Amino acid sequence: MITSDCPSPSSAAAARRWAVDAALAVAVTGLQLAAWLGQAAHAGHQRPGWADYLFLAAGGAALLARRRYPVAVLAVALAAAAGSATLRDAPAPWLVLAAAFVNAVVYRKRGAAIASLVAGYLLAVWPPWLIGSRGHTSAASALGLLAGLITLLSAAELIRVRNQRAVAIGHRREEEARRRASDERLTIARDLHDVVAHNISVINVQANTALHLMDRQPDRAREALTAIHEVSRQALGELRSVLGVLRADGTDAPLVPSPGLDRLGELAAHTRTAGIAVRVVEEGEPRPVPAGVDAAAYRILQEALTNTVRHSGGRAATIRLCYDTDALTIEVDDDGPAVRAPRPGNGVAGMTERARALGGTLDAGPRPGGGFRVLARLPT
Repeated sequence: MITSDCPSPSSAAAARRWAVDAALAVAVTGLQLAAWLGQAAHAGHQRPGWADYLFLAAGGAALLARRRYPVAVLAVALAAAAGSATLRDAPAPWLVLAAAFVNAVVYRKRGAAIASLVAGYLLAVWPPWLIGSRGHTSAASALGLLAGLITLLSAAELIRVRNQRAVAIGHRREEEARRRASDERLTIARDLHDVVAHNISVINVQANTALHLMDRQPDRAREALTAIHEVSRQALGELRSVLGVLRADGTDAPLVPSPGLDRLGELAAHTRTAGIAVRVVEEGEPRPVPAGVDAAAYRILQEALTNTVRHSGGRAATIRLCYDTDALTIEVDDDGPAVRAPRPGNGVAGMTERARALGGTLDAGPRPGGGFRVLARLPT
């Protein structure tokens, strides 16, 4: 069995969280201790005793469990503050209680947090009916403390809302990344299908021709083998382009540009080598179209011609490109049998997905007068 000394991502994340919690507990405890000592040195307050240090240590240590048990941590901090305040006339660990209070609000335990806020306020001014009397909390101090606690609650709510927004944004980004990855996988799968299906279909027809004519007509067999060589070379180039997208790290460009309508003549020529007479007709004013439309149009034509080679049983196909003001219409007709339903597979589904991804439409089916038609409209 092979073992690894490297920590798993979950254990590393847990270690980071523990380190953050420990740093927070130490920082809050240290600040509270510094505040006590500063008050004792400059204001003549009573210095904290060993019991105060124990209460402070208990409240600070409880912050280590703030993520899993926010209410329990708040209860311990409140008990520590109450114990230190009632044990004798000494300052209480209010900073620890404030940290536990904010933590409870952030972790959506607002009921417990508000209850502790009320309890802490009453503890500081108790008994409240003596506020303003001699030797007791003044009205100004009581109002100032109330304003401070309300400010603390507002700050805690702002922190909670900001954290929730950050989590929501993170979830949306993860979902968007998963959606983009899924779309990219689907696009690559369609490209692979189109490249392999078309070229293998042509190679298969040419190989059959070469086998039948090798002895009787060696010149035509040589032409078929030459066509196989050329088509396979093009197939390898397109496969390298598609697979290059998989190997790219997000900055490298594909090895060759994506094929477009500028290679329609080459596509028609390869189909002719498979025994299908291809005619291309353009209507309207030919013009450049967006890159996505250009690539989708080429792939739709490629798949339509592949289906003609593999399934039509005909000898001719006509491609019509109609350049409208706001769309490119593609029509591929063949002269196969009068009745021919589309076979189940990825071809028609892939063409339909390409058209719909651009907001267009695609219809494929037998023509009333015989043959098969693929009709696509791609908005430009």
